[in-house]
Amino acid sequence: MGGMCGWTGCEMADTESRVLLDKMNEPIIRYDSRPVQKLIGKKSALAVSGHPGSVHTYQDQGIIIGISGHIRFNNIQSGQHSDHRNKARIFLENWLAKGERALTSIAGEFTLSIIDENNDRCLLAVDRMGTKSLACHANGEHLVFSTSLDAIIRHPQAAPQIDSQSLFNYVYFHMIPSPGTIYKNQHRLLPGEYLTFKNKEAKTKYYWTPGFEETGTRSFEDLKTELKTLLRSSIQDAVGNETAGAFLSGGTDSSTIAGILGEVTGEPAATYSIGFDAKGYDEMEYARIAARHFSTRHHEYYVTPDDVVTAVPDIAAVFDQPFGNASAVPAFFCARMARADGITRILGGDGGDELFGGNERYAKQYLFSLYSYLPPFLREKILEPWAENVSGKQLPLPFRKAYRFIEQAAIPMPARMNTYNLLLRHGISSVFTADFLAGIDTTLPDTLNEQTYHQINAKSLVNKMLAYDWKFTLADNDLPKVVHACELAQIDVAFPLISDEMVAFSTQLRPDYKVKKTRLRYFFKEALKDFLPKEIIAKQKQGFGLPFGVWLQDHPRLKALAADSLTDLKSRNIIRGDFIDTLLGQHLQEHASYHGSMIWILMMLEQWYKLRQTQL
Repeated sequence: MGGMCGWTGCEMADTESRVLLDKMNEPIIRYDSRPVQKLIGKKSALAVSGHPGSVHTYQDQGIIIGISGHIRFNNIQSGQHSDHRNKARIFLENWLAKGERALTSIAGEFTLSIIDENNDRCLLAVDRMGTKSLACHANGEHLVFSTSLDAIIRHPQAAPQIDSQSLFNYVYFHMIPSPGTIYKNQHRLLPGEYLTFKNKEAKTKYYWTPGFEETGTRSFEDLKTELKTLLRSSIQDAVGNETAGAFLSGGTDSSTIAGILGEVTGEPAATYSIGFDAKGYDEMEYARIAARHFSTRHHEYYVTPDDVVTAVPDIAAVFDQPFGNASAVPAFFCARMARADGITRILGGDGGDELFGGNERYAKQYLFSLYSYLPPFLREKILEPWAENVSGKQLPLPFRKAYRFIEQAAIPMPARMNTYNLLLRHGISSVFTADFLAGIDTTLPDTLNEQTYHQINAKSLVNKMLAYDWKFTLADNDLPKVVHACELAQIDVAFPLISDEMVAFSTQLRPDYKVKKTRLRYFFKEALKDFLPKEIIAKQKQGFGLPFGVWLQDHPRLKALAADSLTDLKSRNIIRGDFIDTLLGQHLQEHASYHGSMIWILMMLEQWYKLRQTQL
């Protein structure tokens, strides 16, 4: 909760600056009544709000600095590290001495801004995993920035203008991948990135990028001991001085956090789970297994279709741009349950799969990668020509499977990971209007995928996929989902599995310790097999998936909400009207779960538009 907003390069009276700063800060503090620290300069201003322990500011002789987040320092003199010293001032001293290299001295999750009016320069930065967003609008002499796009567009130098390319990217990715935003000329910092603004020019550069040690020689026992130590220290740091609880889905990560949370606090952990009365979606029994195993103080709530109808406008409002991950709904109800129970900080297990190899597609892509070991002549002259000239649907079952395998395995990475993409399956020209597509680069998502995948400093397939997911799955999707859901529920959240120390440890593991052929999370599960219940070790990953498409068929209010939203979306000339009609009718009846996802994505787009009509 909380965040920051500010600007530099706009000279105005002190009272005028305060009025504008208050206006910008309104969307940041709408769910949070905690105090706001404001710092005003001659042509700059900054506001930082949030939990008292996460707000760090300092102002002196033309320099303003603000840090939002839970930070620690490393690689600095011990005398500077005293707890009673202002952390913003500590970092400022290091920055004045070392420049941008000082960013390597910060550990933890943070957004940071420094405005130096004496030298007409500004520095913005986010933490290594991009836990929270920081965006900016650079316009000549002016730089406007915030953790919220809704704050930026309230500044007169950053009038909002919808970026059509970002709308296309949203439907493709189900979110808008950074550095893009929904608005033209506004950009988000990437994980581990900083921005400098000087001489009317904004430049970005990484202060940290992941590097993988892929030939590790450390013994399994040494690694196992270190993992357990890091889990305890990361969870202890995440708890801090708060009354902490944990999300509990019954998966490996949430169960691990629940168990260790009880150990580090010395009392049974408070755990919170969401269920669904829908076949194939409810995994409450696994959460109960973990709760019994660790003797947690367990709490459950079953989300209903009526809950979804009520929550949709609030979910759309808390995100500062269109966001299509339906799991934000159960995450919100889970966080709200914890907040009502007196919990002040809830721990999420996000990131464990992306650090230790837990997603099903990692195993699938390993199998597809075996195809490249076949002789080129066999692949290029026999198998692929055969697959191109037959119809997979008409083949007998064994040959049909071979056809499908060759069809996908022949596609190079990372494009192979997107073969199930909803938009591509429906067909771009079948979804979007011709007028809309006239101004769109339909190849840009592929370019973003390629750039991210091929810039990763790793040789192994699994590490390339993991680091790719750190950006697209975590920083762009899962972390914003949980952060904003908790913001709406008015509760702080922390992610101990992606602490800097845990990330560094994961990069030292051999690739086959993460995914051993098709065995997911091999090392993590082996290291904790005497700690976690056997059922949790063996279970398939599921998570808090929302049965939206299934419910959509039989629930009148939910059906009306979706139909009304998509009908209104037609008038924006983005999505084809005939596609919307077919989607709500034929497609939904054919495969409710699959096509329900597209309905959700488009519904949330229209809901976001509606809530911002007066600003656009």
